[in-house]
Amino acid sequence: MTRIALVTGTSSGIGLHTAIGLAQAGLSVVATVRDTSRADALRDAADRAGVSLDIRALEVTDADAAAALIADLGVVDVLVNNAGRGAVGTLEQLSDADLQAQLDTNYLSVARLTRLVLPGMRERGHGRIVTVTSVGGAVGQPFADAYCGAKFAVEGLMQSLAPVVAPFGIDVAIVEPAAVASSFTASVDRYDGGPYQAQLDAYIQRTTASFAQAQAAEDAAKTVVEAATTETPKFRWQTSEAAVRFAGLSLGDLDGSRVLGVTSEWIR
Repeated sequence: MTRIALVTGTSSGIGLHTAIGLAQAGLSVVATVRDTSRADALRDAADRAGVSLDIRALEVTDADAAAALIADLGVVDVLVNNAGRGAVGTLEQLSDADLQAQLDTNYLSVARLTRLVLPGMRERGHGRIVTVTSVGGAVGQPFADAYCGAKFAVEGLMQSLAPVVAPFGIDVAIVEPAAVASSFTASVDRYDGGPYQAQLDAYIQRTTASFAQAQAAEDAAKTVVEAATTETPKFRWQTSEAAVRFAGLSLGDLDGSRVLGVTSEWIR
């Protein structure tokens, strides 16, 4: 039987190319966007690739809409949690509402959709859950306090879940891109620097240079597709050599000095 894959956040970037790549791999793909009237790029990409997609509207933070979608689909063999939201601002500038907005999209919506598909996967004895996090889920970065906090949280959630569901045939994976050329940065919530303006300016300058050499979204999506379809699954994936090097700063940094030594230089 054809496997059914649900991919969130597919209007552009990694999500768009993941949906196309999974369809090319032979899966039946349900691609969600916040507003189907803004899915022209996705439709055009599907036409060029010669694949068909089931495009659905979903605001991932809407619990009722998420539950209704999963109930309507009935079967989800592969879930790709890709929808995300960024923020540039340090903690003193962030309200509780700002922090909650990051958690709602980057953490709670992921937890909710995953929880909704788990019973069916467990009963059928197979499933694959892939969550696109970020190198910001491994390395805390200046002025990404809320974003990295939410990404750290979702990586911890998935790492805790993975061994529990593995005996039921369910594989859990996270994918950590570094800088990716996409429209994601255009929708990032931004805050004035205030007393931190000089540091923020230095950070923006460094980040702008980084994104000038960003990985293509189509290339990053290939790793997501591999994580979703491989017969030799693993938990943690990076999408580029740059992501491997950057995530490695933290994963081998037992006392934290290595990461802080690097990131402190970004804001001087």
